[in-house]
Amino acid sequence: MRVKRRLRLAVIPIGIASAIALAGCTPTELNGFLPGFTDDGTQATNHTEMVSGLWVNSWIVLLAVGVITWALMGWAAIAYRRRRGQRGLPVQLRYNMPVEIFYTVVPLILVLGFFAFTARDQAILETQYDNPDVCVTAIGKQWAWDFQYNDDTADCQAGDDAVWTMGVQAQTDAKGDITSELPTLVLPVNETVKLKLTSRDVIHSFWIIDFLYKKDMYIGKDNYWSFTPTRVGEYDGKCAELCGQYHSMMLFKVKVVEPAEYQEYLAGLRAAGQTGDINKAYDRLQNFPGTGASTEAEGEH
Repeated sequence: MRVKRRLRLAVIPIGIASAIALAGCTPTELNGFLPGFTDDGTQATNHTEMVSGLWVNSWIVLLAVGVITWALMGWAAIAYRRRRGQRGLPVQLRYNMPVEIFYTVVPLILVLGFFAFTARDQAILETQYDNPDVCVTAIGKQWAWDFQYNDDTADCQAGDDAVWTMGVQAQTDAKGDITSELPTLVLPVNETVKLKLTSRDVIHSFWIIDFLYKKDMYIGKDNYWSFTPTRVGEYDGKCAELCGQYHSMMLFKVKVVEPAEYQEYLAGLRAAGQTGDINKAYDRLQNFPGTGASTEAEGEH
């Protein structure tokens, strides 16, 4: 009884201290110091907080497991240390069924739990909008990006009213500072967005850092990513898949603006004559199997 009472007296202050510590955390700390949040906790997209929550909660569980494991290791080292005057080996135990069941069942529960929460969130993150407000084709190429704003948002297809921009890889000076203008993807705030991700040459990976998510860009196969930007601002993006000599220079910007400014941006591209479908204009893979090219077209190439 005295031991239980002492344990309760120890647990209560620890619980109160933990609650006070968590209550004093800033939004940045509560989100694991991840990018994508302002000082008041506003997220960059409608899914950013979900990703950070999965990350932070996973680390809390892992930290708790680590602390318990380290504590048990320390206790065993102290409790079963060699005492003065002892000789020979300690008593050897071959089996301890309760302990073996414990260290088999608990890891299994942890793995199933991580899988369940990850599968639940991934199902939401990977759900694509059927009829988004905006559909943009992001085209990766060695070593830059092209962005095509499609007029057929339901099927992410380009028509006569589609507009585009073509980028070149980042240029740097002797110090490594970027001196050129980076390709920029412009998106409207609080409108549903669907990105069609494709590659012109090799495998790339489309990563907007503050959005806490990335998608690979395969050869001969389109990939998709749907989300809603929730905060006006400028964000950094890069290729997250080693794709050749100048992979580190494959950078881009994302600019989230008000819907009216977004429409003005599209009008400016249209006025500049940057219209139509550029998806295949400089595609290095048109004659590769799996890209949809006909046999005759492959023979011509």
